[in-house]
Amino acid sequence: MPTAAVAPVRQLDADQVTELTTMAAELLDIHRSATSPALLADLAPACRRLSRELHDALRPVDTADGLFVLRGLHIEDTGLGPTPGHWSTVGQAGALWDVVLLLVSTLMGTPIAWDGQQDGRFVHNIVPSPGHETVQTGASSSVLLTPHTEDAFHPGRAHLLLLCCMRNHDDIATTAASIRLTELSDEDLTELTRPVAPILPDDAYEDAQQFGGKPAPVPTLFAGEDGLTLRFDPAYTPLEEADEAWRAAYGRLEGELARVSVAVSLEPGDVLVVDNDLVVHGRVPFTARYDGTDRWLKRASVRVPGRRTRPEAEASEHGYGQAALEAWTA
Repeated sequence: MPTAAVAPVRQLDADQVTELTTMAAELLDIHRSATSPALLADLAPACRRLSRELHDALRPVDTADGLFVLRGLHIEDTGLGPTPGHWSTVGQAGALWDVVLLLVSTLMGTPIAWDGQQDGRFVHNIVPSPGHETVQTGASSSVLLTPHTEDAFHPGRAHLLLLCCMRNHDDIATTAASIRLTELSDEDLTELTRPVAPILPDDAYEDAQQFGGKPAPVPTLFAGEDGLTLRFDPAYTPLEEADEAWRAAYGRLEGELARVSVAVSLEPGDVLVVDNDLVVHGRVPFTARYDGTDRWLKRASVRVPGRRTRPEAEASEHGYGQAALEAWTA
């Protein structure tokens, strides 16, 4: 079980919160929709108008924990409306916070989206959905969402993952564990840096699951200039196809990640920022009520330009036919 350790916190002060939310409201007033291509194109110019103090507060993750909670934003529950039963029915609910999250993402790097997930939106809504209780996606509820790195099947996956809490009446925890805090033997490291098993697209990518290209094995761990990084999604890795020594090392890695895992219960307005090269994240099981009060998060994905944390061989992968969209060109 993950520990109840306190995650590192970056606190925005009142002036920084006002600056950020005022800019978000201005953009939303001009463009009317958080999904507007014109709004996406305006994100970078808008961020250049924000203060140096806000830029510094919203720098990417820079510790071995590989995560922090951004705190100081406040979301009033009464103004949100009911938690949607499916991401496709959200409409403009919480649109201001979509724009806030996009501004935070832009200050950290380049927001990305996927043509095959949630209609190419740059902010995803994570809500429990009827009929999806036991699947290994964010729409599940009654099962443990297995710790994983986001979009591990794709070479163009995000460097950073942002989860903004809209509602969490039941204190449902997100789990997180950094590879930099684990203790693995040299033998295990040797095994897990070998490309042995592929990582397949998850159930949120139906088109990718129909892709005809042959899955290629990828390394689980990569020894970069600054330390270990990982690419990990056991729920979508055909472990049975791997040799015994590799499977044993993989199991020990799972055990170490469980040992160092922390449980982060977000409050409305909290933004959990996760380094997707260092940290696996998941979620504890819960019972969804589907009465409009269930847990609701908004998710954004960010690439950090110029970052070198992945093997060069990833550039030749087909990505199961999925294309990443960048905010400035969407």
